[in-house]
Amino acid sequence: MSELILTAENFQKEVLASSEPVLVDFWAPWCGPCRMLGPMIEELAKEYEGKGVKVGKLNVDEQGDIAGRYSVMSIPTVLLFKGGQPVESFVGVQSREKYKEAIEKHKNT
Repeated sequence: MSELILTAENFQKEVLASSEPVLVDFWAPWCGPCRMLGPMIEELAKEYEGKGVKVGKLNVDEQGDIAGRYSVMSIPTVLLFKGGQPVESFVGVQSREKYKEAIEKHKNT
């Protein structure tokens, strides 16, 4: 399975009501840095599949209301949600280790 594609229809269920932490990549197809980050997000999704963490992507062009709700002003922005609340925020492309560190810190044990 690859990363979840998040929309207004499934955001509540997949992110806000999730019992697991959820890493959400806010991106757009025209954004160069977002395209660089894409493969890393896919790798993290595969790596954490079945390990108590979800990884998803949210297209800000299609889901601007959700991006606005979390004050996403620049992309890529990656938010880590736990218990329905953002607990970590990363603006711009970060190292894979930085995302993993945040995931491990908040992962359900």
